[in-house]
Formats: sequence, structure tokens, C-alpha cells
Amino acid sequence: MKILIIGPSWVGDSVMAQTLYKRLKDEEPSCTIDVFSPEWSLPLMQRMPEVSKVITSPYSHGDIHILSRYRFGKNLRKYNYDRAIILTNSLKSSLIPFFADIPIRTGWVGELRYILLNDIRHFKKESNSLMVEKFAALSIQKSNFSVENLTFPSLETNLKNQRENLEKLNINSDLPCLGICPGAEFGPSKKWPAHYFSYVAKEYVSRGWNVICFGSKNDTETGRKLETFNGLRDENKFYNLIGMTSLVDVVDLLAHCKRVVTNDSGLMHVAAAVKTPLVALYGPSSPEYTPPLIDNKKVIRKMDGYQKIRKGQNVDGYHHSLLSIKPAEVMSALEAI
Repeated sequence: MKILIIGPSWVGDSVMAQTLYKRLKDEEPSCTIDVFSPEWSLPLMQRMPEVSKVITSPYSHGDIHILSRYRFGKNLRKYNYDRAIILTNSLKSSLIPFFADIPIRTGWVGELRYILLNDIRHFKKESNSLMVEKFAALSIQKSNFSVENLTFPSLETNLKNQRENLEKLNINSDLPCLGICPGAEFGPSKKWPAHYFSYVAKEYVSRGWNVICFGSKNDTETGRKLETFNGLRDENKFYNLIGMTSLVDVVDLLAHCKRVVTNDSGLMHVAAAVKTPLVALYGPSSPEYTPPLIDNKKVIRKMDGYQKIRKGQNVDGYHHSLLSIKPAEVMSALEAI
């Protein structure tokens, strides 16, 4: 069986989708899984042994381009896919499998996709409370899954690449390492304040640890703010790698870390998928839906419910619930895992 997955557009979702790929391999061990996904996701897919091939999406988030999608889908007909599974809920994400004449097209009901999909699943929040359960419920067998029946994401790591990166960055691999992920693509409401991160970093540098900051180019300003506090820029065990490393290198360097402290972000899910113990800091987003999928973790949150907001009321956009999490509490949590 040949399966085409229309993958997500966010790092965290792309990592969590591996649970579905593992489920498909359990159901059909000989199946071939190809993923239609943004180019940036290629390093993640390469670390998932379940994925055979990545078909790079030429479309930016929000692009429709119906004629182009028709041509793209028509070109995919030569691969003779037996089934398509669409992980996103938009109408446009269902167009390519439809134009590719894939016989079975599975996805959640939404955005009037009844013509484009012919295996429509109805989301039951009480049965699929976690996003990974929602993904897994799109597998071949039409049944509900509980978290106990699922295999969580586990990205492969490359020790040779890890060692080469540590040497290139002049990071002493004999010292314990704390990873810090201070960014969040969704917006500042999901970020713990940069100066709070700096207190934790300074404390661990003083204990003789290496401290590495990870993030994308979009997090560069956050990294700059963080290193200006407490004289971190002048510390020889502090490494601000935000915007300076590829995603595949981040995977291997996070695996090297002994501990990670992170916002609710894509890199939180990467750290969990390489099984690095972590402290996850949540604000208006909910750990009941997208928690770090690892046993050895501490989740800190100071509010209930869920709010989909990009900016909090603080002048820097921080959410009040994250402002109420103090560095001392985070350091205690790090010592407890």
C-alpha cells in the first residue's frame, strides 16, 4: 500500500505526526509512506524511519493557487498512491490528493471538504483529547485510540554529526549541558520572559554547565535580549546558537543536552522526541492537548483553560501567567527531573 500524507506546517505538529506514521506501520508493515510537506521539514522527516520520501510543498502557508495545485496533483498520479491522509483541516490541503486521483482520501470534516474527501472522520474531543490521538485516529482502521495504545515520536539522532557540531562550536562535550528554547513561533504570549531565562542560564553556567540557546531566525531578537542580561554574552560556557544552526543539527544537539527548559514550542516537541528530560513552561496554550510526549518532564502552568492569543497584555507581549512563573521554581523543577 502506498500512502501520501499531507503534512502539517508547524515544527511541533510535524514531530507529533510521527505517531500516525508509526501506527500505519503497525497496521500495514509493508506500506510506503510519503509526506507532502514544507521544505524546512525535510530534516525532521529524514530522522523518521517510517517515512520513505518527502515531496516538498512549493506553497507558502495560506497560498491557494488552485490551477498550480491541479497541475501538481496531476503529476502525482504516476506514483499510484492507494490512500491519502490529510492532517490539516483546510480546504486547500485536500485539493492535491483529489487532483491526484487517489482512491481513498481521509481527513477530518471541515471547510466544506465533502467532495474532496471520501473517507471523512468526525473528531470526538472526548475520545481524542491529545493532538497525537487526533492524528492517529486518521489511520486505516476506523477506531478510537487511547494514549496507552500509541507509540510516541522518537527522532533518530546522528552521533557523528553531533560530535562534529560540538567540535566546530568549541563546546566541551565532557561538561553537562543545559538546553534553552526561549522562542515560540505562535507569538510572545507563549514565551517565558527572556530575562527569566537568563537567570536560569547564569545559574547553570556558574555550576560549570554549558548552556546552549536554540531557536530559529525568528527568535534572534529574543536571543539577543537574553544574552544582554546578567553578563551572559561574556560567559565562555554560554552559547547563543539562535538562528545559526540547521534544524537537523538542533535535533542532534538537543539530544546531547542533559536537561532542557523550553516554552511550548516546536523545539519542545523535538527535545521530547530525542528523549531529553525537560521542563516545559505553558501560558495560554494547553498541555492537555499538546504536551511534551516524554515521561521524564515537568510541566509548569499557572492558569486553567485555553486562550488562542498571540500577545499578552504586558508591554513585551508576555502573558501574565508566564510572568508569574519565577526562575527559582524552574530551577527546582530542573533539579527534580
